[in-house]
Amino acid sequence: MKRSSPTKYFSGLSANTFLLAAASLFSDISTEMLYPVLPVFLTQTLGASAAAVGLIEGVAQALQNVVQGFSGWLSDKLQRRKPVALAGYVLAAISKPLIGLATGWTAVFAARSLDRLGAGTRSAPRDALVAASASEAHRGKAFGLEGFGDNLGAFVGPLIAIVLLTSFRMGLRSIFLLAAIPGLLAALMVVLVRERPIAVAAKAKLDLSARRFPRGYWRYLSAIAAFGLGNSSNSFLILRTQNLGASLTSTIFIYALYNLVAALASYPAGYFSDAIGRKRVLLISFVVFLLVYSGFGFVSNIVLIGALFALYGLYQGIFRSVGKALATDFLPPELHASGLGWFTATVGVSGLVASVVAGELWTRIGPHATFLYGALFALVGCAALVLLVPHRTASTD
Repeated sequence: MKRSSPTKYFSGLSANTFLLAAASLFSDISTEMLYPVLPVFLTQTLGASAAAVGLIEGVAQALQNVVQGFSGWLSDKLQRRKPVALAGYVLAAISKPLIGLATGWTAVFAARSLDRLGAGTRSAPRDALVAASASEAHRGKAFGLEGFGDNLGAFVGPLIAIVLLTSFRMGLRSIFLLAAIPGLLAALMVVLVRERPIAVAAKAKLDLSARRFPRGYWRYLSAIAAFGLGNSSNSFLILRTQNLGASLTSTIFIYALYNLVAALASYPAGYFSDAIGRKRVLLISFVVFLLVYSGFGFVSNIVLIGALFALYGLYQGIFRSVGKALATDFLPPELHASGLGWFTATVGVSGLVASVVAGELWTRIGPHATFLYGALFALVGCAALVLLVPHRTASTD
C-alpha cells in the first residue's frame, strides 16, 4: 500500500491556485474585520435603528445573490474571468473606507451595497479561475485550497478587529479605513494570475440559455436548493450562543474558532473528494449540519453549544470546497462561471428564505423551532442528494 507523500498531497495545483487562495484570504480578512463592529458602528456611532441594520444587510445580501448569477453569465459571454473578478475585488476594497467615512446610515447603506456588489461580481469568475487552475482530477484540492484561504481569513479578520479595539484603542472608523489594505492585497493577487484561454467550439454567438446546462447540473441544483431552505444565517447560531450566557468576546472567539475549523477542513475535504467522489464527501457535510442544528435545538449547555458551533465549521469547510467542485463537474469549461454563479445564487436565495422563516419561528415559537426546522430540511437535502444527483468521479491524469 502506497503512502501519500506531501508532494502528492499538493500535486496538480498551479501557481494560479495559490494566488487565488491568497486573494480569498486577504479579501475575507478585510470583510471579517468589519463583522463584529458594523452593527455597533451603525447603532452606537450613527444612531441607526435595528430596523435600519436589518434593511442594510438584507438588501446588501440580496444584491450580492442577484449579481453573482449575472457576473457569471457576463464572464462566460466574454470568455474572460480575470477582468470581471478583478473589478469585483477592487469595488469591495474601496467600499470599506467609504463606510468609515459615513456620517449617516444611508451612506453606510450605499457603501455596504457597493461592497456586496463587488463580492457578487468577483465570486463566479473567481471560482471559474479556480476550476481552470487544476485538472478535473485535482479540482477538489483547488477549491479546497481556495476555501482554506477564505475561511482562514474569516478566522483572522475578527481577531484583528479585537486586537485593534482592545490593544491599540483604535476607533471604529479607523478599522474601516484599515480594512482597505487587505482588500487591495487581494486585488493584487488577482492581478498576478495568468488567465488561460478557454477552448470553445466556434460559434457566431455563445448560447448561455438554460438549455445549455446539463440535466445533472439542474438535479444537483435542486438538491442544493432543498437543503438550503433550512440553512439560515449564522446570526441565529451566534444569537443562540449569546442567549445561553456567553459574553460578546467569548461569542466572537467561538465564531473565530468555527472559521478556523472550516479552514482546516477545506483542503482535506477537497483532497478526499478527488479520491473517493465528491457526492460522498458532500453528504458528510449535510449530515454534520443535521447533527449541529439538532443539537442547537435541544442543547442548552454553553460548553456543548460552543463545541457544536466549532463542529459546524466542518460542514462549512466541506460544503464551500466540495459543493463548488461538484457543480463544475457537471459543466463544460465555457459554462463554468455562469454555472457557478447560479449555484452560489441558489445557495444565497434559498438561505435568504430560510433566514426569514427561521426569524419568524424564533419570534413566534422559540429558538428550538428555528433549529429543528433547519434539521428537517437538512434531512430532505440528504435524501435529495442521494436520490437525485448522479455520482461524478474525477478523471485521472
